[in-house]
Amino acid sequence: MKSIISTSLLAASLALPVQAESTFESIKSSGSVTVATEAAFPPFEFVEDGKIVGYGKDLLTEIVTELDVELEQLDLPWPGVLPGLIAGKFDFVATTVAINEERAKKYAFTMPIADGQPYFVTRKGETLSSEDDLAGLKVGTQLASFAEPIARALDERLSAKSQGYAELKLYPTFPDAYVGLASGEVDAVIQALPSLAVLVRDRPNLFELGQPVTTGVEYTYLAWVTRPADLDLRDYLSAKLKEMRDDGRMGEFQKKWFGFEMDIPTEGYLPEGAF
Repeated sequence: MKSIISTSLLAASLALPVQAESTFESIKSSGSVTVATEAAFPPFEFVEDGKIVGYGKDLLTEIVTELDVELEQLDLPWPGVLPGLIAGKFDFVATTVAINEERAKKYAFTMPIADGQPYFVTRKGETLSSEDDLAGLKVGTQLASFAEPIARALDERLSAKSQGYAELKLYPTFPDAYVGLASGEVDAVIQALPSLAVLVRDRPNLFELGQPVTTGVEYTYLAWVTRPADLDLRDYLSAKLKEMRDDGRMGEFQKKWFGFEMDIPTEGYLPEGAF
């Protein structure tokens, strides 16, 4: 009888589905992590002397070192980054992603790594007093970036009021947009304030910081992203980012790359309905 019961229990146990490791468990057990980065977003992440460097890279290095795992960092074009995450091509996104309502329903955002208030930048000496002055001008930004819907929303608002842009030009990367601004292809570029502040700091004779862009499109902070199924990984990354904020490492990295520190919240940065 015992034999029959034992055999039945064994058969039942073999019939049970084997629970797969989570991404976070797989990272720890394999001793390696693969992340995606668009290394064309200085000073957050960019390529220098053949290596990915920047503010985000410094944060990532701290986390990977504490995890004690090998890092494979993929440098990918921005349009493939978020779709590649959902397709399981890498473990998480360690590139600067704007938190907005639409994305927050599809992806799991970490605690913010930076303030991302959108501004516009112009050529030196071509001062504009407000975003309304972009009416009738050629405006550039990055294709499929956080700034594209913001730029389009502003164009719609200006058009409803009187006159929209002369043209909205979309570039593969933000550095391409800056080249377009310098060469006269466009009259202004819309981008996050931290990046534009560094651009103007490093090239004061070429560019001039404009004004905030406020369109009703929710956008305040920049963060990293995991799949919704990987909330344990997201929460670990957030905990480590909070630790670096609280012990001063994050602020030191911000001063290193931006020249100033930012206020980074622990809560209240996600829209309603976010993971």
